[in-house]
Amino acid sequence: MNQKRRPLISATAIALCLLPALASAANLSPLLPAGVAGPYLAARQASQNADYASAARFYGEALSHDPGNADLMRATVASDVALGDFAKALPVAKALAKADTQSQIAMLLVLAGKLKAGDYAAALSQIQAGEGAGPLVDGLATAWAQVGEGKMSDALASFDKLAKTSGLKAFALYHKALAMASVGDYEGAEKILSGQGGTALNLTRRGLVAEAEILSQLDRDKDALKLLNDKLGSQTDPGLEPLRQRLKDGQVVPFDSVRNAQDGLSEVFLSVAAALKGEAADGYTLLYSRLAEFLRPDNGDAILVSAELLDSEKQYALAVAAYDKLPRTSTDYFAGQVGRAQALYSGGQVDAAIGAMKQLVAAHPDQVEAQIALGDLLRRQSRYAEAIPAYDAAIKLIKTPQMADWAVYYMRGICHERLGDWAKAEPDFREALKLKPNQPEVLNYLGYGMVERGEKLDEALNMIQRAVAARPNDGFIVDSLAWAYFRLGEYQKALPIAERASQLQPVDAVVTDHLGDVYWAVGRKMEARFQWRRALSFNPDPKDAERIKRKIDLGLDAVLKQEGAASLKPVKTVENGSASSGG
Repeated sequence: MNQKRRPLISATAIALCLLPALASAANLSPLLPAGVAGPYLAARQASQNADYASAARFYGEALSHDPGNADLMRATVASDVALGDFAKALPVAKALAKADTQSQIAMLLVLAGKLKAGDYAAALSQIQAGEGAGPLVDGLATAWAQVGEGKMSDALASFDKLAKTSGLKAFALYHKALAMASVGDYEGAEKILSGQGGTALNLTRRGLVAEAEILSQLDRDKDALKLLNDKLGSQTDPGLEPLRQRLKDGQVVPFDSVRNAQDGLSEVFLSVAAALKGEAADGYTLLYSRLAEFLRPDNGDAILVSAELLDSEKQYALAVAAYDKLPRTSTDYFAGQVGRAQALYSGGQVDAAIGAMKQLVAAHPDQVEAQIALGDLLRRQSRYAEAIPAYDAAIKLIKTPQMADWAVYYMRGICHERLGDWAKAEPDFREALKLKPNQPEVLNYLGYGMVERGEKLDEALNMIQRAVAARPNDGFIVDSLAWAYFRLGEYQKALPIAERASQLQPVDAVVTDHLGDVYWAVGRKMEARFQWRRALSFNPDPKDAERIKRKIDLGLDAVLKQEGAASLKPVKTVENGSASSGG
């Protein structure tokens, strides 16, 4: 997945050549006309929660009462674009451009509208008048618009000019190659993409597909197949299997990645969105991915980026709707179906999510990612016995485990442990550590599991110490270290660590319960009972709650005796000025 999303250049370099963050509607005058205040305040709240549907509705209502308000227009346009509703956004953007010639989002939308209509002359005039979208988009849009006008020499010169901008050379060359391929100059395009021109390009999965198509047009199917295998691995990828098969069969693959100038312009906004994703605010990045969709509705990567951004903003219904737009023919369809199931799950549609993943697994039983995704959904629902076969299938499909595969062993180990099968859980945890020796979650889980079982305590302590060193502010891992010392009988060492864990996780029942046990062990019995009562208020597991109640009533020593467990080691401390014993 990382290969597919990796940007050509740094997000910082791109950001320097883009519009600044969109203006906030929060700058509206406090003297609002009648009928505006209510919907405006509701819209602001919705915007802060990334609830674009509600924001668009309320901003639209407010704008109907104050149609000349430029701030309301900006906010309305931003919300409509986030929804992908350009039919509503464009008229408002055009009105805003007339009311506020400095409005960046208005200029960007008006420009996109002209490009979508194929009115390249008007788009070029707007850019030349200084009413564009910033140096980066303006430079690429200029070149692609010139391609659209049939002025290829001018377009190549524009790409070369942009390549001289610091930090943007690779970006400009990539689009130059796509433009050359779109008009049939495959040799020139391949020279750029292969780095023969002196600049090596770090191509994404989408870029590699484009280069493979170009190589096929040059009757170099074997080279195209080798490129995909070398860069993306030889394991099956449902989205690329049709392409791989055609290359294996020696068929000439058409160059469909960028068919014309409008496709190229969509690619501009997609490239920006992919580079900004994870670096800039999701709402800002969404503007560019939606524009990429607007210019090319079948741009699968743009749809996928939009869906992922909406999922990140917890707009799960919108994310599902975005995933649903991916056509089955898209190379991103499989990844989109996995993302769709995750969005359904996060949105509370658990049964629908699991059902969707089961269907995907049935359709693609040889896909590791699908098996793992199904296992994860079932595990998160505590359906451990059902999750294990999915993880088993995934592990069977992994020919030679790599470092990145540690997680599937870890997750299967968790399922075995939760089902009480430590004999199967421990080998999975150790295999995960073999693949990634210092992974703190695995170190902590395995170490804590051995502490709970009273096994290999010295090894367990070492593992947990390493986990704490890696994540010193993780309250659960710090609690594991305190508990390891407690089980070793080193109560005084456990005490400050247990207190720190409680500070880091102040409302967790298990962490608080452990602190109570440590207090009891060092003779601070009043504080112990106080912490146990606190633990009960945090809704512990019913079995744990019953045990905590017995500790409050009888004390830890008596409970341990009832359970046939080893007694606490005697520790002399001072409580309230008098000698006391933890035993």
